[in-house]
Amino acid sequence: MLRFILTGYIEHALSQAEYDKLEDGTFSGCIPSCKGVIAFGDTLRECEDELRSTLEDWVLVGLRLGHPIPVLAWYDLNKEPSHESMASL
Repeated sequence: MLRFILTGYIEHALSQAEYDKLEDGTFSGCIPSCKGVIAFGDTLRECEDELRSTLEDWVLVGLRLGHPIPVLAWYDLNKEPSHESMASL
């Protein structure tokens, strides 16, 4: 079975998101296990979308710069990718 580790990581991280309604009626969201991943939106949906985008950028920049990415569940993005032959899939 082919696993999509980046998609799984993003979905698992988003399942841990915490949202707050602010005094002005807008929303904030963060993912506590991913330091610095925070977003804001006029609606909860906008905040969720912005948080997903922020998380995706945070992961990609972190990988590009070699920063350690928190392991979530069994999703470890810090491992070297395996280069399996397409014939074995």
